[in-house]
Amino acid sequence: QVQLVESGGGLVQAGGSLRLSCAASGRTFSSYAMGWFRQAPGKEREFVAGISWSGDRTYYADSVKGRFTISKDNAKNTVYLQMNSLKPEDTAVYYCAAAPRYNGGTIYSRHYDYWGQGTQVTVSS
Repeated sequence: QVQLVESGGGLVQAGGSLRLSCAASGRTFSSYAMGWFRQAPGKEREFVAGISWSGDRTYYADSVKGRFTISKDNAKNTVYLQMNSLKPEDTAVYYCAAAPRYNGGTIYSRHYDYWGQGTQVTVSS
């Protein structure tokens, strides 16, 4: 069993930056691909970014490419999402997820077996 705890959300003005962190329990974290998803009010959950178990492959939604960066520190059992040039449309609850069956990384939510509780990101205009 893996437990994921997100932190780092908050309120920021458009154009600003935030860094989300996701701390994972469990000794096998280093072998897991990880991802970030988000869900805005009234909308379906959507893929934001993903990373392979080793960190050598990353995947991004077109809407965040060039602005967001996902990274993984296996020594600290933590995955990060650096968010720059934030826009009001980035406002959502952001979720961290683990995909132990797809260690090369995946963009599909159905491939992720473990989820965090989410952290709110609000971008004001």
